[in-house]
Amino acid sequence: MSVSHGRSKRKKTGGVYKPLRHKRLFELGSEMIEIRPGEKKVKVVKVMGGTLKLRAIRVKEANVFIPSQKKFQKSEIVQVKENPANPHFVRRNTITKGAVIETKLGLARVTNRPGQEGSVNAVLLEKK
Repeated sequence: MSVSHGRSKRKKTGGVYKPLRHKRLFELGSEMIEIRPGEKKVKVVKVMGGTLKLRAIRVKEANVFIPSQKKFQKSEIVQVKENPANPHFVRRNTITKGAVIETKLGLARVTNRPGQEGSVNAVLLEKK
């Protein structure tokens, strides 16, 4: 079953809109893919304009930015420590933007959307 981003079938008052046209391909959406740590697995999806989008399903490493050294370093993801999007994502080990992940370098906050880009970028959280 697909997700549609078209107009609602109901008015604010509860009445029903008469259909103006059929659903269009550009209104098509998709279900959320829960990105988890593991051996790298990426799904390629065709999107509008002939572009290809990489959807990460499993990710082993993260590109971690170290602010004190001002450089990036690849680091293995151990687990998800905190996720403000949903507390259940921590138990399910789901990585989303804003999640705090434990890496071999230490704790890092995810700065990109892995379900849209196919990789994980993060900033190392250093103690002040």
